[in-house]
Amino acid sequence: MSETTAPGPASGPRRPAREFRTEDLAREAGIPVRTLRFYRERRLLPAPRREGRIAWYSEDHLARLRIIADLLERGHTLGGIAELLSAWEDGRDVAELLGLEGAIAAPWSDEAPVPMTLSELDAAYAGQADASNLETARALGYVRVEGEVVSHVSRRLLDASAALVAEGIPLAAVLETALGVRASADALADLFVELINKQLLGRLESRLTSGETARLAETLARLRPVARTVVDVEFALAMDRRVHGEIGDVLAQLAPSRRGAAPEPEQPQPPRG
Repeated sequence: MSETTAPGPASGPRRPAREFRTEDLAREAGIPVRTLRFYRERRLLPAPRREGRIAWYSEDHLARLRIIADLLERGHTLGGIAELLSAWEDGRDVAELLGLEGAIAAPWSDEAPVPMTLSELDAAYAGQADASNLETARALGYVRVEGEVVSHVSRRLLDASAALVAEGIPLAAVLETALGVRASADALADLFVELINKQLLGRLESRLTSGETARLAETLARLRPVARTVVDVEFALAMDRRVHGEIGDVLAQLAPSRRGAAPEPEQPQPPRG
């Protein structure tokens, strides 16, 4: 590792800047040397300064490696990272781009997984957490089973489904309905994604100017609760329409059958004058 003198503010002292050999930079970034060399081959890092046969990397290289690590942790591919870094080199603000990425990819659900044992899950479902129902729940993404340890995706879903089972509805029927709910929820999500793509993203230039990225991220963040409100209200209105349409049939089913009902007692006749 070496130090060179980097320019400081006009009114302040000049700050020494660190330089790193390959092994030192890899250690500072917390990655193997072979990974560092791989990034160089993929042009994710600019060329180092060379002094004879020694390659010297700067603090800018270290900062870039930390950005790459952060992007990989967020789920970006190396190709996508290369595009972001290229935008950075073109003068775009990577922090703004990451903020937009965060606004788009941030989870809509605030549900926390519920850890429990397999026997606890079976007790919650009145002894109906058999192999078939577990496989259906696993396919839906509701549970993850590792031996005797289970993780349910949502406390509210767990409580709601257990409440339905407690009312006498078989767990298999609850899960079958959940499959239909999942399909409808996916269709709703598709509608909102299409709306955002057409009405917000579709009107933007291919390269956002400075500040537009941040404004778009703020807009998307504001729209999240709006979309959830629309879905909640529309579902409630749809249930009202359906219940009102079915109430006659429900009452007819609950009424005693005329064929099997006991004969009505004769009403006394008024005296004839």
